[in-house]
Amino acid sequence: MIGHIISHTPTYVWALLAFLVYRGVLASRDREVALGKLAIIPVVMVGLSLSSLSKQGALGAAVWAVWLCGMLAGAALVFRSKEAIAVNRSAGTVCQRGSWAPLGLMLAIFATRYLVAVGTALQPALAHNLPFAVGATLLFGVFNGVFLGRLARQAQAWLRSPTSLMA
Repeated sequence: MIGHIISHTPTYVWALLAFLVYRGVLASRDREVALGKLAIIPVVMVGLSLSSLSKQGALGAAVWAVWLCGMLAGAALVFRSKEAIAVNRSAGTVCQRGSWAPLGLMLAIFATRYLVAVGTALQPALAHNLPFAVGATLLFGVFNGVFLGRLARQAQAWLRSPTSLMA
């Protein structure tokens, strides 16, 4: 059965997985990232999650409120972090410490989306199961919140750097 599921997965899904692994490996190393590129992965991850949500399911239009609650919780967890963020305003970059956490989060979003798609394809009734819908939607929200909270911290560090204070 697993072989059947994997063989019927569209090719673009595996290409997306390869892209996420590539970006996750890059995130494992210390690097300077241009300010404009900081939002790429958070936006891709939010898009991937939101494309899985539907107001036609068990939650109806409340799906957006459940996702937002999860997103705010995830963002709050990361935004409270005391880890320093180094900014190089003259180069237009933010110095990011290497971490495997982004890869883990990207794979968690990918796996959650994949499992929800497979689960609802095999058992269409799951799409109308309230606990399933709440759990999946909250997971997507929390995962997205972690990415967006990190982006918000980086933006805050950028705005608070000395050059911006003198302007």
